[in-house]
Amino acid sequence: MQPRPRVAVLASGRGSNLAALLAARERGGLAADFVLVGSDKADAPALRLAEAAGVPTVALAPKAYPDRRSFDRDLLQRVTDSGAQWLVLAGYMRVLDGEALRPWVGRAINIHPSLLPKYRGLHTHRRVLEAGDREHGASVHFVTAELDGGPVIAQARLRTEAGDSEEALAARLLPLEHRLLPAVLTLLLGGRLRYRDGQVWLDGNALPAPLLLGPDGLHAAA
Repeated sequence: MQPRPRVAVLASGRGSNLAALLAARERGGLAADFVLVGSDKADAPALRLAEAAGVPTVALAPKAYPDRRSFDRDLLQRVTDSGAQWLVLAGYMRVLDGEALRPWVGRAINIHPSLLPKYRGLHTHRRVLEAGDREHGASVHFVTAELDGGPVIAQARLRTEAGDSEEALAARLLPLEHRLLPAVLTLLLGGRLRYRDGQVWLDGNALPAPLLLGPDGLHAAA
């Protein structure tokens, strides 16, 4: 039997997207072995989720390093040492140094709560509401040195509603994130997705627009 792809995850917070990945694995919909969950916060609930699932963990303190590159090099070396072939950023709140990231470009994805290229960075739900946008969503993209700037693979979209608060909008988006990330990772691990020449390739063809999450999974944009 062919070994399953080995995946590492980086997370800084509660780990709800990590939980979605682990649940997808348990259901048999995601053929992956999770070999490490790393964090920049020793008290991140994501680490406790990983431990409960039997996944090795590591937490490093950024303040213990002279600069960001040193921290990122050490963290990503731990990822490499775990035997991981793929890397998922699932609520990881630090920007990775471009030089440290270089070996992982094309093998690392991130989920971000906005319809990229809109609203890179933090406070996306607030910014959507302040702008009066009628639509919000989440994006999964290949990770590059540019903050939330790698090519977008797929998106989930939802309408904003009158009277939405940041909390209400985030709560309605989260279940879509929990479907979007495992769906993209399944395509990636299955060999259908590739990063080449700064573009997303699907089944050997350059993807002209991000895939969209529908009721029955991912599909090409109309």
